[in-house]
Amino acid sequence: MKKVIYKITYPNGKIYIGKDLTNSLTYFGSVNSEAVAQDFSEEEQRDFSVRKQIIFESESAEEINKIEGQFITEHGANNPAIGYNKWPKFKV
Repeated sequence: MKKVIYKITYPNGKIYIGKDLTNSLTYFGSVNSEAVAQDFSEEEQRDFSVRKQIIFESESAEEINKIEGQFITEHGANNPAIGYNKWPKFKV
C-alpha cells in the first residue's frame, strides 16, 4: 500500500505537512485545530476550503517516517509565521 507525505494549505496561506500511512483521501492530519481556528474569524470559518497535495509517496513506512521532518523543515511548516507544525521545534 502506498504511503504519503502531504501538504495542507489553509486559506491564509499557512501550511501543515504530515504523513498518512494508509493514503486515505479524507485524512487531513492531526493539526492543532485551536491554533488554526484562532487565525480565522467566525465569518471566515463559515466558508472554509483547504487544499491537500501529495508531495511524496513511498511503499515504505520506514522511509516516510524518516523523512517527514525533513519535508516539514524544508517547507518551513514548523515556523509559526508559515505553518502549523509544532515538530520539529522551530529554531530562529
